[in-house]
Amino acid sequence: MSLWTSLEPASATVDPGDSTTVRLRLRNTGDVVDEYRFEAVGPLAPWARVEPQVLRLYPGTTGSVDVTFAPPRTPDATAGPNPYAVRVTPTEHPDATTVPEGNLTITPFTEVRAELVPPTVKGRFRGRPKLAVDNLGNTKLTASVSGSDNGDQLSYDVHPSNVQIEPGRAAFVKTTLKPRQIIWFGSKESRPYTLAVQRSGTDPLGVEGTYVQKGFLPRWLATFLGIFMALAITFVMLWIAYKPSVHSTATERIEEAGVSTLAPSLSPTPEAPKAPPSVPTTPPAATETQKPGGAGAGGGGGGSGDEETKPPERTAATAVQKLAAQDPTGRHICYRVYVSGKGWTDAVCDGATAGTVGEETPLKAVNIAVSGTKGTSSAAFVHNPDSTNGEGHFPDPWSGAADGIDNYVGSTKKDAPNMLGFTINVGGGSSSVCQAAHVHNDAWLGLECDDPKSGFDFTYAGTHDNDLWLEAIRLAV
Repeated sequence: MSLWTSLEPASATVDPGDSTTVRLRLRNTGDVVDEYRFEAVGPLAPWARVEPQVLRLYPGTTGSVDVTFAPPRTPDATAGPNPYAVRVTPTEHPDATTVPEGNLTITPFTEVRAELVPPTVKGRFRGRPKLAVDNLGNTKLTASVSGSDNGDQLSYDVHPSNVQIEPGRAAFVKTTLKPRQIIWFGSKESRPYTLAVQRSGTDPLGVEGTYVQKGFLPRWLATFLGIFMALAITFVMLWIAYKPSVHSTATERIEEAGVSTLAPSLSPTPEAPKAPPSVPTTPPAATETQKPGGAGAGGGGGGSGDEETKPPERTAATAVQKLAAQDPTGRHICYRVYVSGKGWTDAVCDGATAGTVGEETPLKAVNIAVSGTKGTSSAAFVHNPDSTNGEGHFPDPWSGAADGIDNYVGSTKKDAPNMLGFTINVGGGSSSVCQAAHVHNDAWLGLECDDPKSGFDFTYAGTHDNDLWLEAIRLAV
């Protein structure tokens, strides 16, 4: 071999987000002038830089290059010792390649982020928010979760109360909030609370939320009952204070008239009429081949010869293309939903409501199209009949579409499961999109947006609960 190498030092330490430099010395032990090329190899190669990359040495002379490592402050920079190597390739003797090896220790760091989903929950007897805990550090996170509020107005059932999360992963903690006192009469009251993520030896990370407790009975009913009780008490008091003298002369008058006091026989009471048969409150959905006015399009039989043609379907792409033509430089999003038992709704755009509220009609599918955002992607989260934890699942992978093209998630089949929620981003996560969802037996969950700058390149509309399906949505970009 015509080359001698040495790493100084052979082992080094660096903090994520910082940098350190190792010097590689080499001597040309051959008898000809040679040129050497350097290349970092191994898992740390993406974070390594060799300067200079080419070194020319005369026989018997020594030179050096600097190898700088700059691991990012992300979970990818695994804490602990990490081996690396530098490949040295001589130009004159490429078969005499040398690969000196070293060791770089990356120090551990911890970074935790927690978010309530949704931040505000409503209910009369309980609320069920979820706490999303993200481990953004490069070591395993072990923490406990507990709840508290001012005045001890709520009780907390946290499951699981202790979590272990690998670097770069997240965990969902289910929480059940129960008010210690029920509001029997009156309007709703807001009860702020805090869920704390506690790690050993550090201050707890608090996430604030609000539980809106609804009254069991409306205030007007309490007022009505109060007035009714006051009038009843007043009547009883007046009756006690002045009781009228009541006597009957019926006996004397019957005796005077010589009329029998026996009551006549009563005739049988007629039977009450039967209740009418139940009638569906919602008309059946029209089929694809049904013509306007209810006449079927299929089947044989004679006719006048002038068949009515079905007008083209106005999808989300149709609506957004019209907006794009009117505003070529703007950003727009249009959407429509497939409502169970009713079919597709009309397409709406830029924050308008699609779907129904309070009619107990779940959504089965969503049709989305955008303009000015470089496309959109989504995935449907639907009811899972085989669930063991009370949550739905993602049956299909993400689907995407470019600007002005329809994107569909969910299913319009007859036995399709109810949609519990869906993910959405625009521009591959590089742009922001906002959503609000209305779920069964609850209310609007509030406006939520993704934040590409902080690592959240999508937003989720809806819940994870198998029994809380989507009823309506609003989208904006």
